[in-house]
Amino acid sequence: MMKPTIATRFQARLDERRAQSLYRQRPLALSPQQPIMQINGLPMVNFCSNDYLGLASDPRIKAAVCADNSAGWGAGAAHLVTGHHLHHHLLEDELADWLGVERCLLFSTGYMANLAVQQTLMQTGDLILGDKLNHASLIDGARASGADFKRYPHLDLAALGRRLVASNQPTLIVSDSVFSMDGDLADLVSLQNLAKTHQAWLMIDDAHGVGVLGEQGRGSFSHYGLAISADTILVGTFGKAFGTTGAFVAGSTVLIESLIQFARPFIYTTAMSPMNALATREALKLVKQGNDLRAQLQANILQFREGAQQIGLNLLDSASPIQPVILHQADTALAWSEALKQKGFWVAAIRYPTVAKNQARLRITLSAAHSAEQIEDLLQVLNDLMVW
Repeated sequence: MMKPTIATRFQARLDERRAQSLYRQRPLALSPQQPIMQINGLPMVNFCSNDYLGLASDPRIKAAVCADNSAGWGAGAAHLVTGHHLHHHLLEDELADWLGVERCLLFSTGYMANLAVQQTLMQTGDLILGDKLNHASLIDGARASGADFKRYPHLDLAALGRRLVASNQPTLIVSDSVFSMDGDLADLVSLQNLAKTHQAWLMIDDAHGVGVLGEQGRGSFSHYGLAISADTILVGTFGKAFGTTGAFVAGSTVLIESLIQFARPFIYTTAMSPMNALATREALKLVKQGNDLRAQLQANILQFREGAQQIGLNLLDSASPIQPVILHQADTALAWSEALKQKGFWVAAIRYPTVAKNQARLRITLSAAHSAEQIEDLLQVLNDLMVW
């Protein structure tokens, strides 16, 4: 029997994706991340970025990096070899103080952090219970852990409770705080109560909450007035509200030391750039002082939602910067996205398998850096599309 080549295994699948309007392509940015960008050589108003506070191109962050010559471009090695720079160390301490936890640990990406936590903490014979709409990295981390993995219907705490009652295994509850495709919030109060009642551990990915929600932007736990307990794991990222790159895990000293000793995605990879750690330290200062930015972001969200409802767009119930417009069919979402590009607005079409079949959408994300005029202009083009 002939063994397959790469082409014979994948070409038909690639062709099928094109035929189903599911093929993905990378747009080419030719300018810094900001509301008005050069994308594929054309000026666009960008409504796709997760740069919620507009810090990705903030000159204060650039100035801090340029003024400090103690950090090089590359870390050169893993944290446990020679890659752990003073700026990494200070960033971890500053994050822990800000969040009110014992320790924090840096990772190069949120995906790596989510893999590391679940692979390290959970093992064969354990149970992971995850929300149906959790981010792909949370799903992949659970699958790679060796533990039993079951998903409960989105935000269905009664179903989660039944699974907890039925289990006598060591259990980890895993959920996003703000769901990346729907923009809605998990009920952390109830999740924490369920975890405590059933002696489960709780892991929350706060990628879209840190910097945006809570006092000083401390995130979803602060938003709900909760403390992070000893058996709670918080994951946050810097590539969104902080405007830099990378991620962290926050929690108890035992948690962090366990990850340092046993987490393969931490041990066997080069540390993030020391310059990025320095940039993120400066971004943390701006996030702490960013109440005006968060207020502007909330005003922009309100303006968009009120305008979208007036013209009859099919919005999901989201109070976050993530505002999905449901169009159902992939070809419709692509057509709307292309029409918006022709008018100078960059809005991505999100399709299967990122979202469920027949749930294709435009995923509009808002930033404090967007002007009221830019939002109004976007709404006008969307209104014109409604009569297609």
